[in-house]
Amino acid sequence: MKCPICYYPDTKVIDSRVATDGLSIRRRRECLKCAFRFSTYEEVEILDLMIVKRDGRRESYNREKLVNGLKKSCEKRPITQDRFKRLIHAIERDLQRLKKSEITSRQVGQAVMKNLKKIDTVAYIRYASVYESFKDAQEFRQELNKLIKKKK
Repeated sequence: MKCPICYYPDTKVIDSRVATDGLSIRRRRECLKCAFRFSTYEEVEILDLMIVKRDGRRESYNREKLVNGLKKSCEKRPITQDRFKRLIHAIERDLQRLKKSEITSRQVGQAVMKNLKKIDTVAYIRYASVYESFKDAQEFRQELNKLIKKKK
């Protein structure tokens, strides 16, 4: 890892510990040239996963697309950064459990909705309304009624 100050190509790890989210590792590093200290975080990354879109196109899994879509759904909702990170990890864990190199965008959407529903029903409805492409208020109402019945 290069030093962010002098760009020297070698650093040493001074300390490693599990980050507060429990899903990544925080490493304290020191540059071997200028002695600058900094922290890095290491987390699991899904590699070599292809997403088959509704129109048949294939594209590599992109965590940023997932994060951006969820941020829109969770906007102004009482979801902490830590909880949001755990949501992302839960979704990715569900995708990894499929043990396939290719999955459909529908499978991704279902994993998102399953996990989002557990965390915040308003964010879930926001996501579902875009993902399921509700045509009118009636379809929206039907989904709300399903949530209300489950809560009772």
